[in-house]
Amino acid sequence: MKVAEAVGRALVAAGVGQVFGVVGSGNFHVTNAMVAAGAKFVAARHEGGAATMADAYARVGGAVTVVSVHQGCGFTNALTGIGEAAKSRTPLVVLAAEACNPRSNFHVDQGALAEAVGARSARVTSAADAVAQSYAAVRRAVEERCTVVLNLPLDVQEQALDVPGADLALAAVVPPPPRPAVVPADDDIAALAEILAHAERPVLVAGRGARGPGCRQALEALAERCGALLATSAVARGLFQGNPWSLDVAGGFSSPLAAELIQGADVIVALGCSLTMWTTRHGRLIGPDTTLVQVDDDPAALGAHRPVHLGVTGDTLLTAERTHTALGDRGGPGYRTSATADALAARLSWRDVPYDDTGTRDRIDPRTLSIALDDILPAQRVIGVDSGNFMGYPTMYLSVPDEHGLCFTQAFQSIGLGLATTIGAALARPDRLAVAALGDGGALMSAVELDTVRRLGLPMVIVVYNDDAYGAEVHHFGPHGLPLGTVEFPPTDIAAVARGYGFDAVTVRTPADLKGVQDWVAGPRAAPLLVDAKVVREHGAWWLEEAFRGH
Repeated sequence: MKVAEAVGRALVAAGVGQVFGVVGSGNFHVTNAMVAAGAKFVAARHEGGAATMADAYARVGGAVTVVSVHQGCGFTNALTGIGEAAKSRTPLVVLAAEACNPRSNFHVDQGALAEAVGARSARVTSAADAVAQSYAAVRRAVEERCTVVLNLPLDVQEQALDVPGADLALAAVVPPPPRPAVVPADDDIAALAEILAHAERPVLVAGRGARGPGCRQALEALAERCGALLATSAVARGLFQGNPWSLDVAGGFSSPLAAELIQGADVIVALGCSLTMWTTRHGRLIGPDTTLVQVDDDPAALGAHRPVHLGVTGDTLLTAERTHTALGDRGGPGYRTSATADALAARLSWRDVPYDDTGTRDRIDPRTLSIALDDILPAQRVIGVDSGNFMGYPTMYLSVPDEHGLCFTQAFQSIGLGLATTIGAALARPDRLAVAALGDGGALMSAVELDTVRRLGLPMVIVVYNDDAYGAEVHHFGPHGLPLGTVEFPPTDIAAVARGYGFDAVTVRTPADLKGVQDWVAGPRAAPLLVDAKVVREHGAWWLEEAFRGH
């Protein structure tokens, strides 16, 4: 047995069941070893797509995933996807073949590159340690909730292992235990309970760290006890779906009513939420006299983006349950008044906010498009959203069934990740219709993965908000009279491109053109569908100024 086989078998024994990648000479044997050991493999058409598919699969499916890449250029092709995963703290293992000879065309300092984008770097150094080092990479990804690049040098791959000894080592490998829940300190629980007991207008904001089993029920019980309204960050959207006291998303995507109520809060408690500039609108959603509390199981996260009055190091579920107990009979109606209830029922949703439809016979208003799609597409869906001027429309106008209905790969703010995101999410949740929402720039940047959608037979809907431009730049720089020739493009028939890959395709310019989408939903869905929606391009999205302020 050679090291390449031992590493592949060890990773699968450690619990890895899904691998994405682009296979070349350097990762051929180790990838095949993983498949032979029982892992499923999905071949992407580009390493960047493979990395993002793996990231999304891990986020939605909740399991450590592997992306396998060739040495040197294969690894660098994947770096944007690796950076997104690392910034999002996705438990992911990047299995990268490595050319250590400086004279090799493939040589590059892969460890330094991994660290540069925020990933952890590890290396298989010898046959004797191959199994243990492979297991350690998976364990670290789980325990530290991080992305680990496991470099596998070409010369080490070829080393032979003593077969009986290797079999014994592999037999001892089992999946690492889940990351242990951090127990909050009693004094912190008492302090938080005291704050909530006297709160008159409390709001709980839940983030990625509140998406675990039991968190919704615990947070809803705590909110009911103290009269709090409920909100989420964008990545946790859907966590409180159906709750009448939910404000939906807090931040740049908030509806006018949600923003008004959050700004009016006298206490805001963020649980598993990092309180970035996006979630707080650069702090403008936090009133000058608001008491701000942050709960996170990583003490380094407390106050990292906004100063807080109380920081609680603890697991979201445990903190919510123990605070509820500590409150006892204390707590009142808080923000849950009849006036608040009436307002939420009437005008919380973006689709309830009146607007002037700016559509023409040639281009459809993105709000009109998104509202219609929300009505047409099945409610049981998982949505992946690319980055760009358009992104707020599908994120907020398309409803999701729960906290697993939106895969939001926006930590790096890169366009071109949305399609691969949705592929990974679709494979993690085959029980739901996968919907990819892309801009034309991101769609064309990632068009090679249309082949992956078709090849896998995914019954996916891809909606392209097509304004023939990099719309964010157009609307940011255009009002200043600056030349826009570098960010505007001639019209592209993206529907025709999709048909070339074997898709069904519909071009939408007016609401009437959406009949083709209705027919696809009602039909056998034998091929994936791409909707080339020619959207109006005269106005920037409401959140755009917010985005550029954060650059």
